[in-house]
Amino acid sequence: MTLAFVFPGQGSQAVGMGKGLAESFPEARAVFDEIDAALGQKLSALMWDGPADELMLTENAQPAIMASSLAVMRVLASEFGVTADSAKFVAGHSLGEYSALAAAGALSLTDAAKLLKLRGQAMQKAVPVGEGAMAALIGADLDQAEKAAAAGSAQGVCQVANDNAPGQVVISGTQAAVDAAIAAAQEMGVKRAMPLPVSAPFHCALMQPAADAMAEALAAANIAAPRVSVVVNVRARPESDPEAIRKLLVEQVTGRVRWRESVEWMAGEGGIATFAEAGGKVLTGMLKRIAPEASGVTLIGADDIVNFAASVK
Repeated sequence: MTLAFVFPGQGSQAVGMGKGLAESFPEARAVFDEIDAALGQKLSALMWDGPADELMLTENAQPAIMASSLAVMRVLASEFGVTADSAKFVAGHSLGEYSALAAAGALSLTDAAKLLKLRGQAMQKAVPVGEGAMAALIGADLDQAEKAAAAGSAQGVCQVANDNAPGQVVISGTQAAVDAAIAAAQEMGVKRAMPLPVSAPFHCALMQPAADAMAEALAAANIAAPRVSVVVNVRARPESDPEAIRKLLVEQVTGRVRWRESVEWMAGEGGIATFAEAGGKVLTGMLKRIAPEASGVTLIGADDIVNFAASVK
């Protein structure tokens, strides 16, 4: 099996996430306990019992999603001897890149949690609520999305934020600019232009204050060489140099998440036949549109992990 582990981004959070895994495996519970201690917060209680609106806050959702992903990886390693080293590559969507780095040994679990908490807080603070917006252009290709964003730019900042999959591109910027881009996309015949219920305009130039905050935090962070090459968002290519990774994590805050290109490269030049998504299912759904010849596996519950481990052995 030519394998890549992939790690989901924001939007994968839900009340109850990781609870069944923690109840079934002490190793998973230990991951949640370690992250609670690192943050000085009962994040696990919020994940398992809510309230949902508090879990949805960016500063909570980001470390929570990472916690669920790493709990899956810890169980795979401790119970079945399957580690990130079993893969040829790891990659994560936006915050999932931190999960990928932690799984590959480049970041400690504690440092990844603290960095994501700060990242979430800094992204939320970067733009006052109501001034920014994001929209998904459904049925649009990248060229159409870039033209729509260019049209929106006459009204303010507007950029392609996420190139997720064929027919799913997300734009981000000021409210007026995104509204103008939506109108332009509709004039082009894009099937659907849908405003997203997000609290801030991620992955655009408006996030520069958050990028500055992360640059300071990452400068002090201990980043080791990953045991497995990490395919990074802003380049859609593998990177293993710790100093390059540090720089790219800063660029990622304002830069485009090139997920479609990342998966295309892994499935093509990278030779990956199986993508295993730790702690989510959104990326597995995208995979069918990006690389239909590859297979996707969702790893969320105990049964998922047991069946997957048996297939890897």
